[in-house]
Amino acid sequence: MNVDEQIDPASLADGAGVPHGRLLVEFVNATRGDDAELALARDRVVEAMGHDALVDAAAVVANFTMMTRIADGTGTPLDEGSVDISADIRTGLGVDGFVSKRLVG
Repeated sequence: MNVDEQIDPASLADGAGVPHGRLLVEFVNATRGDDAELALARDRVVEAMGHDALVDAAAVVANFTMMTRIADGTGTPLDEGSVDISADIRTGLGVDGFVSKRLVG
């Protein structure tokens, strides 16, 4: 995939047009499931993409989890300039339903 290509966040569950995207989404979802589900997802990523890709995917999941926890722990709100422009994306992803949602104001 060329990094200049557009990715459609609305089609995230289907992989957003990213090679092996659906498999990666399944892996991310499995990180919030039980151990057996995660083991199966890891095996599928390794089989389709290789061990290095699994390590990269796990690092991305860990990084996003870390950033969210830091923002939540410090009470960092969504900046004022991002509230309006991110409304459709937040709605589409269901983010506004999260307990940790913080908006300016």
